[in-house]
Amino acid sequence: MLAEEINATGWSPTGNTTAPATAPTSSPPYEQVRLLMVVLYSVVFIVGLPANLLTVWFTWRQVRRKNVLGVYLCSLSLCDLIYLSTLPLWAIYIDRGHKWTWGSTTCKVTGFVFFTNMYISILLLCCVSCDRWVAVNYALESRGLRCQRVAVLVTAAIVALVTAAQVPVFMMREGDTDRVKGKCFEPDHTPTLTVTAFNYARFLLGFVVPLVLLAASNRGVLRAVRASHSLQSHQKRRVRVLAVAVVTLFLVCFAPYHLVLLVRTVFSHHRQGDVEAARIFSQWIYAPYNVSLGFATLNCACNPLLYVLSSGGVREELSLALRGHTEVTGDKGVYGRCDCTTATQSPTTAI
Repeated sequence: MLAEEINATGWSPTGNTTAPATAPTSSPPYEQVRLLMVVLYSVVFIVGLPANLLTVWFTWRQVRRKNVLGVYLCSLSLCDLIYLSTLPLWAIYIDRGHKWTWGSTTCKVTGFVFFTNMYISILLLCCVSCDRWVAVNYALESRGLRCQRVAVLVTAAIVALVTAAQVPVFMMREGDTDRVKGKCFEPDHTPTLTVTAFNYARFLLGFVVPLVLLAASNRGVLRAVRASHSLQSHQKRRVRVLAVAVVTLFLVCFAPYHLVLLVRTVFSHHRQGDVEAARIFSQWIYAPYNVSLGFATLNCACNPLLYVLSSGGVREELSLALRGHTEVTGDKGVYGRCDCTTATQSPTTAI
């Protein structure tokens, strides 16, 4: 199913889209966005690698203190680090004119990492926002639910679900670089109606539903903070900025990719068998699809900056850690300890 689904969308982490196999031979305009993609992948790698390493260090310290948000944030950064490790390969591949020289296994692994990273990140962003909403609105009532053990189980379930859904990528013919003349995941097949329906489902379940969850949960956080009398004005301002930034990050990074996916799916659904139209559409959509993949990649560099480095509590933690301290006190931190038997986290520290 995944193989056909990728065929239907013309997906490649490099952004290559091709005309259907029955269309006249016409190479995609590789040079159109080659420099842009190489520079973008390089910048994301240079910025994202140290940022995520630093985030893992920060959040692991919080995980050791039985913190709930720390589990989601640490998992998010680990996921981003795995994807970042593949970016140099894609940058070199694009710069070489789409010639893959590292073998079929490496090609399949990098393709697998792309999709797993995207949807694990999306679901973890939802977990972070929903957890903040619960912490702010039901600080006491949720003490048995908001615990580190539950967070670990939820994260493990997300990773297992997304990973299982993408395992078929290892059986795809398009990943056998020796059989496709050195190309890596650049299919040229027309989609079936089943695959088209699957793509609609991916747009709905992988983008629309998470967007609704993010918007609703952050709106609830804003409403609770606005009515709070225990938060100072600068704390409320920080919470508002972070809440808006969460939704903005999601839209900027993932909306372009899924909207282009929807356009491609609608076209395939309604113009099946139109060879010339498919050829023209493939050429036209190439640049927008590349750009959408670039925006999705930006997520790896933005996640740690948004959730960790922008927090006053993290800056305090870094200062204390450099002085040899192990704990952060006061109500400035973005984290607060919460376990399965006690509720020591207040709405102030939860946000």
